[in-house]
Amino acid sequence: MRDAQPGSHTVSVRSHGVTVASYTVRSHGITVARTHLNDWMILILLLGIVVLLNVIHPFYRFVGKDMMEDLKYPLKSNTVPFWAVPVYAVLLPMVVFLLIYFRRRDVYDLHHAILGLLFSVVVTAVITGAIKDAVGRPRPDFFWRCFPDGKEVYDKWGDVVCHGDKNVVREGHKSFPSGHTSLSFAGLGFLSLYLSGKIQVFDCRGHVAKLCLVLLPLLLASLVAISRVDDYWHHWQDVFAGGLIGLVVATLCYLQFFPPPYNDQGWATYAYSRMLEESQGAVETSNGENANANNTCNAEVQIGSQPNHRNNNTFTGISLSGDSGPTVEDLESGRR
Repeated sequence: MRDAQPGSHTVSVRSHGVTVASYTVRSHGITVARTHLNDWMILILLLGIVVLLNVIHPFYRFVGKDMMEDLKYPLKSNTVPFWAVPVYAVLLPMVVFLLIYFRRRDVYDLHHAILGLLFSVVVTAVITGAIKDAVGRPRPDFFWRCFPDGKEVYDKWGDVVCHGDKNVVREGHKSFPSGHTSLSFAGLGFLSLYLSGKIQVFDCRGHVAKLCLVLLPLLLASLVAISRVDDYWHHWQDVFAGGLIGLVVATLCYLQFFPPPYNDQGWATYAYSRMLEESQGAVETSNGENANANNTCNAEVQIGSQPNHRNNNTFTGISLSGDSGPTVEDLESGRR
């Protein structure tokens, strides 16, 4: 259906007989970025909201002594540190986008993939952070965060009186939903959708190897989610909700720039598909004009040749038309 030619910077669409010049970062990168300037400004605003949500204290819900029985899991370190999340959820997909860009030389695809990925991760972070602060669910290891020495203290209403580190206690009220899980599925879920469109997983040809490749990012995100439960930083409901949020936001952000992966044009952006349709329309219009010009020329040739036929018919006294002109005998006899 399509071949990329990096040397000539063109993409040949064989099935339609159209050759469309590809757009590189050098030639159209600034133009594409300016077209989506508002999107980038909104993205920066959302990043500011993420920072603000991390500064706000979460809701400190009532935690009684009987509730502590389910919150006495050991306080452990993270198997997947927080700094690693943007590495595999953002940088890894961007590397894949760059590799495909060097193959296809389509700056629209590169720009929209990066912008869609960033929106997927940042919007997910805003939703996750807002819910964390509003719910304030204690983590499974909340007991040791609140009472690091193991000595329980409660007020007259039976609520906990924590004497642990304030930052550790505050973090202990951010269990629902899981941020690691939601961000992992937001970034890697977007990558999975992107790959499924590029390699055309749903082309009805039964190549299971393609499906395995697409499922790898989702497997990685699932392992991160499992690690959050194993580390006793989250309940299973936390990671389930986080994964659902990440997948939904990733799908919505992906469909803003790309057709569904099962679509015939799922390998390209909406912008590329429009450009292809315009190119095809231009070719069809040009062919139509050439055909009209040829028809006009043929008609002129036929009209120009009619006098010669008329002269020949007159000379021989034979008329080929139904309403013929006067013959030589008629002229000579003065009938007309």
